[in-house]
Amino acid sequence: MGKKKPKIAEGFVMFDVVYQDGTKSSRRKVAAFELADDDADARARTIIMDQDRKIAAMSGNDRGSIASLTRSPG
Repeated sequence: MGKKKPKIAEGFVMFDVVYQDGTKSSRRKVAAFELADDDADARARTIIMDQDRKIAAMSGNDRGSIASLTRSPG
């Protein structure tokens, strides 16, 4: 028998984000396969910051820096 290919995580992981100015953004999506590293929360923070930069470039409104990041329940 041959080796099995490693299973790739499917779907999304949701995060709740609180920014320095007190605003909240619930259930931000991050692809599960991008969080396969040991330090998944730090990777998620980087991905969400990249998403925020793209949104700010299109809208002209800066979100500010992230104060806390937690996985959404359920």
